Amino acid sequence: MIKNKKILVVGAGGFIGGHLVKKLLNDKNKVLASDIKPKEYWFQDFDDSQNYYSMDMKDINNCRKVTKDVDYVFNMACNMGGMGFIENNKAECMQSVLINTNLLIACKEEKVKRYFFSSSACAYNTTKQKKVFIEGLKEEDAYPADPEDGYGWEKLFSERMCRHFMEDYNIPVRVARYHNIYGPYGTFDGGREKAPAALCRKVIKAKKNNENKIEVWGDGKQTRTFLYIDDCIEGTLRLFESNYSEPVNIGSDEQVSINQMIEIIEIISGIKKLDRVYQLDKPRGVRGRSSNNDLAKKILKWSYKIQLKDGLKKTYDWIDAEINKKGSNISRFTKS
Repeated sequence: MIKNKKILVVGAGGFIGGHLVKKLLNDKNKVLASDIKPKEYWFQDFDDSQNYYSMDMKDINNCRKVTKDVDYVFNMACNMGGMGFIENNKAECMQSVLINTNLLIACKEEKVKRYFFSSSACAYNTTKQKKVFIEGLKEEDAYPADPEDGYGWEKLFSERMCRHFMEDYNIPVRVARYHNIYGPYGTFDGGREKAPAALCRKVIKAKKNNENKIEVWGDGKQTRTFLYIDDCIEGTLRLFESNYSEPVNIGSDEQVSINQMIEIIEIISGIKKLDRVYQLDKPRGVRGRSSNNDLAKKILKWSYKIQLKDGLKKTYDWIDAEINKKGSNISRFTKS
């Protein structure tokens, strides 16, 4: 357990970053939390952390300001979203390399003891993801390089930057390749939401409005593995405290199609089966993607605990409560 450390979390106003701040605070650390978003759009905002609102970490002077005298840095920041966002905003996604690069420079100058970078399964070679159901992607499958355009290239490039700062300047780095993290306190509308939250929202609204259909991007046969946020945070901290400095998958091996996920959510909601309206002109990403977790099991003694149906139930209930809560300011979870 990390305890009694001074820790900077960049991207703290976002989904994974907010959950990480909560865990680090609960473990009695002093946490500095920064995000480019203004206060009203932070997903979680804690009084016990030292918060820097509307702070753009693409500015190296901001990086220098918040890394002074900290022990550890977690870089959870990037300009991203679901397929609808990353397919249409590649230049914006690519600019996140500036955050990682400037943070690493500041960490070198301030002699930060350890640095964490949140990478993504989008860094994997897309030619290995053309079938619906595929073997789990191993860490070495990122090369030869052919990641998802835009966002995936940013992640792979930033991984290399971390590696070279470690080799050249002796900054200990840890890199997690996240596989579709989901759960409460994340975006569920507005264009940046990912499949689990988007589908939960669509089913909730269909039930509320007595509708009998659901719009599905693509043919619904595309597959992914999804990891619940609590498992993600545990895996992240185990990796951070380990002695392993190469990228590691943090994901589940419960590979499902989008159609199968909708069926699970329909059961959770108690609604009858909805008619599928397949939108074949919408972004859909690679055909199939799955996480091989052998390395995490071996190195970290970690594996996911929460099954997809249970995690989706928690996510569905939270989104349902937010949508139906009187006076609730849900705009922070729905703004692009």
